[in-house]
Amino acid sequence: MKREYDFLVIGSGIAGLSYALKVADYGKVAVVSKTELKETNTAYAQGGIASVTYDPDTFEKHINDTLIAGDGECNVEAVKKVVKEAPEQIKQLLQWGTDFDKKKDGQFDLHREGGHSEHRILHHKDNTGAEIQRALIEEVHSHPSIDVLQYHFAVDIITQHHMGKVTEPWMRDIECYGAYVLNKNTGAIETILAKTTMMATGGIGSVYHTTTNPLIATGDGIAMVFRAKGIIENMEFIQFHPTSLYNPSERPSFLITEAMRGYGGILRRQNGQEFMEEYDERGCLAPRDIVARAIDNELKLSGDEYVFLDVTHKSAEETRNHFPTIYNKCMSLGIDITKDMIPVVPAAHYLCGGIKVDLNGRSSINQLYATGECSSTGLHGANRLASNSLIEALVFSDAAAKDAIETIKNIEINRRIPDWNDEGTSHPEEMILITQSNREVQQIMSKYVGIVRSNIRLNRAYDRLEVIYRETEKLYQDSKVSEKICHLRNKINVGYLIIKMARKRKESRGLHYTIDYPNKLED
Repeated sequence: MKREYDFLVIGSGIAGLSYALKVADYGKVAVVSKTELKETNTAYAQGGIASVTYDPDTFEKHINDTLIAGDGECNVEAVKKVVKEAPEQIKQLLQWGTDFDKKKDGQFDLHREGGHSEHRILHHKDNTGAEIQRALIEEVHSHPSIDVLQYHFAVDIITQHHMGKVTEPWMRDIECYGAYVLNKNTGAIETILAKTTMMATGGIGSVYHTTTNPLIATGDGIAMVFRAKGIIENMEFIQFHPTSLYNPSERPSFLITEAMRGYGGILRRQNGQEFMEEYDERGCLAPRDIVARAIDNELKLSGDEYVFLDVTHKSAEETRNHFPTIYNKCMSLGIDITKDMIPVVPAAHYLCGGIKVDLNGRSSINQLYATGECSSTGLHGANRLASNSLIEALVFSDAAAKDAIETIKNIEINRRIPDWNDEGTSHPEEMILITQSNREVQQIMSKYVGIVRSNIRLNRAYDRLEVIYRETEKLYQDSKVSEKICHLRNKINVGYLIIKMARKRKESRGLHYTIDYPNKLED
């Protein structure tokens, strides 16, 4: 089955849906979502969205905070672009119906988070992402030019090599013609042809065992572009959120937003002692990489399984009002956060690298864009400043939309693309092979490629992953395509990229910390 569109969007978070809304007046749009539209990384974002709003905040302060957090690896032009265009994108969110909390005088109730020098985080209680996702979904469903394909899973983007042509990574004439997509309801692989394709598939958290991401965050877009010989960069920079709720039986891990530390939350050892001042003069408001490593070190030194985040000294009414989602979640586990300290541990949270794109969101593959967490815009550098991700997605989706609207004027749909061919394949007889390999990948990445790394750990991870890669590729070639085997294959691809780039970086910088090279190289 073939479908044709002007704009194909793979992914349904803030990056994909905002892009779809901005191009929909200029052509036919398909939004591919592998579950429901609401199941995205965006919907899990608690803290908020950063934008300069009121004095004494300035663009210069926001730019400087972002560059400091990025530890010398940011693209300065990308930083300036996001910061300066943020207010206009906030206005667009408001026009789409997003509701941000306000004070009695009508001004936005701005939070401050780690690494920020001013209060600049707009939020909706402690479920900002879910509120943004709600507003975007309503707008998308009401637009007549947007087809929403829920329970459709993108298997691979279509390029010249599907027509029998050989392409190399150094080539700059690779073109994207759409994607092969698994219809999960029928089991059939559909061919979706498009003049332009947007990759907005979100993060890679499920490559690790402990993550705040939804379990569908398996790095699909990055893996697809990697297999198509697109340029991927900065995969070594994995952000571990310092504070996820310690509850070993639950996956994904429940996030305890950084806004709670901005609110005055204090990190304590199990004996009640504060410890962050021993690691950084900014204490609990230090950037995430510093706080995550500090907690990791405390747990290694003490042998404890968690530390505490304490807000019991704050007003109980204010705490319940500001953080109702966290309050209710903890109460369900018998923890009253107005009286009890919250047990927390770091968890894989955000990827700062990904598909390399320019300031218009264009990847190295022609007619293929990428925005959101799967992309590497240069904004985050070696470490993302809190609450910069949602605004980055909006700004770069806007830039990509403007570029794509012009691009389609000179593009014809390539109808010579063959349908998916799975002759000679069968359904795997033993699904336990996929399940067990998936567990092994997560264990390898968590044990050897986590917050603190070393040469010997990375080498061991590489060797172990290579064995699983060979086994999985053989199984993939012999099997009917399923979401489970594609997820495993994508996780292996992503794990390989993280390890490869971590081994190449002979220094500690930002989120990449190795005991073999504990210091930064001079910039």
